[in-house]
Amino acid sequence: MKPNSTVRSLCLSAMIAALYLALTLIFQAISFGAVQFRISEALTLLPVLFPQAVPGLAVGCLLSNLLAGANPYDIVFGTLATLMAALLSRRLRSNPWLAALPPVICNGVIVGLVLTYAYGIDVLWMNMLTVALGEAVVCYVLGVPLVKGLSKTNIKKWIE
Repeated sequence: MKPNSTVRSLCLSAMIAALYLALTLIFQAISFGAVQFRISEALTLLPVLFPQAVPGLAVGCLLSNLLAGANPYDIVFGTLATLMAALLSRRLRSNPWLAALPPVICNGVIVGLVLTYAYGIDVLWMNMLTVALGEAVVCYVLGVPLVKGLSKTNIKKWIE
């Protein structure tokens, strides 16, 4: 391992966390609620390219939920949903289209439950469906092209 690789890994995780936070807060109006298109969730496909993205995404989600004033259950379980999705996406990294599925399922189920029980938004299945659909749009329309585009660059060389 090169001496600077740990510093570079930490910096990459921090940059991803900061980008996730910035995107969530910039698009806050569509990032929260029963129907949400959290643009920052497109980044949940970055673990396909970088293992450092996993902690970065978790920290970014945690900070986003804290700073946006989310319910404590949303802060904890929303962050866990993003962490779980990032870990599963990393495991499915050989196929970006398949790697986009864990964020859709994890957030649909977990955030759908949070919306129903922590925020009192009725109809569990509808909450799960709307969150999953918003997540699918973000992951497949933005996330997959992002990962495919980045994989064609020499960005991995910078980290190694």
